[in-house]
Amino acid sequence: MLTLTNLTVTAGGKQILKKINHVFERGKVYAIMGPNGSGKSTLAYTLMGSPVYTIESGSITMKHNNKKVKLNSLTPHERAQQGLFLSFQNPLSLQGIRVGQLLQLACAGAISALELRKKIQALAQELHIRPDLLERSLNDGASGGERKKMEVLQAGVLNKPVQIYDEIDTGVDIDALKQIGVFLNRRRKDKVYIIITHYYRVLEHISPHEVIIMMDGNIVKTGGAQLAQHIENNGYVNV
Repeated sequence: MLTLTNLTVTAGGKQILKKINHVFERGKVYAIMGPNGSGKSTLAYTLMGSPVYTIESGSITMKHNNKKVKLNSLTPHERAQQGLFLSFQNPLSLQGIRVGQLLQLACAGAISALELRKKIQALAQELHIRPDLLERSLNDGASGGERKKMEVLQAGVLNKPVQIYDEIDTGVDIDALKQIGVFLNRRRKDKVYIIITHYYRVLEHISPHEVIIMMDGNIVKTGGAQLAQHIENNGYVNV
C-alpha cells in the first residue's frame, strides 16, 4: 500500500534519511524502533509532508482504491485526503477549538454534525475519555495520556487506511495503554499501522508483523516481534 524507494531526506542542509527502501502492506502492523536521533520521527513527518524536511531523492508512493499516487510533492492536507494520518508525539492544545469542531472540518461535510457527535461520543466512551474533555478546547487541561487518547480518537473518526503513531505510548499509564491497544486492534483489519516507539510495552498490546530498526538514518535490521523483545533486553548493541 505504501512504498518507499531510495528515500533520501535532508533538513537544514543535513542529510537525515539515507536511501530508505521499504514496503508497508495492507493489514499489517509495523513497529519502528531505534536510538534517539536515528531518523524515526523524521520518517513519520516526511511521510506526512512536513515542510521542515526536503526529499532530495527517491519517492513515496501509495496505492489505494486501485490507484497509485506519488506523494512527494503533495501537501499534508492532500496526503491526508489520499489516506494518511499522523498522531503527534507531543499533541498541542488548541484554544477555542473543540475536537468536534476540528473533526467536522476534517470530514468536510462527509457526515452530518449530529452523526459526527454521536460517533465521537461512542469512540470516546470506548477509549475511556472523560466527557468533559470533549467539550473543552482540544487538549486543554489534559494529561499526557489523555492527549494521546484524543489523537487515537481522531484516528478512529477519520479512519484513514495508513495510520502513523509517533510514540503513542509516551506519557501513557498502563491502563490507558491497554485501552488504546484494544481500540486499535479492533480496527486494524485492512489498515497499515506504523508505530514508532522506544519501548516494547506498547507492542505487548499491538503485536507487530514486522519490527524495523533504524540507526543513523538507515534501516539496519528487520524482523518479527521477537526482535523488539531482543532490543528491550539487550539494547541496540550488536543489532
